[in-house]
Amino acid sequence: MVQTVQILFLLGLTNLLFLILVALSCRCLAMNKLTNHWLNSPSYQKFYSYHCYYWYGFILSVLTHTTIALWLFGWPF
Repeated sequence: MVQTVQILFLLGLTNLLFLILVALSCRCLAMNKLTNHWLNSPSYQKFYSYHCYYWYGFILSVLTHTTIALWLFGWPF
């Protein structure tokens, strides 16, 4: 059981990581004069090209985290 809780913790961190990646690569959240130069840089364009994959990773990690939590702790209601 301890290993399963550790896996849940790591999946929670993975959720947070993918959420940050999605937020940083989202163009609609960063539209102002300060970020225009950053959005047009080649390094951001490369980072942005993986935006859809960040979403897939986030959804997969949330589903896995939820499934294991329900399996381990059961339905809370």
